[in-house]
Amino acid sequence: MLMKARADVRMAKKCHNEEHLRAARTRVHAAKVALGERGPVWWTDGAPDYNRHKVWNTPYGVWYEKLTQEQNRNEL
Repeated sequence: MLMKARADVRMAKKCHNEEHLRAARTRVHAAKVALGERGPVWWTDGAPDYNRHKVWNTPYGVWYEKLTQEQNRNEL
């Protein structure tokens, strides 16, 4: 469903058909909601959401810094 809708978006863009483009994008959105990619959150684990944060501005910052240092050492 999602891939067909995405293909329809590409085709509508290629044909410069705004009406079909709008309809195809609506189907893409509906497919993503059905897959759980959009819409209300479906999990309730109580953990903070760190999406859309730079890793160094989260509790994972120390881990990331160590990982980066190890990678830099391995490149030498």
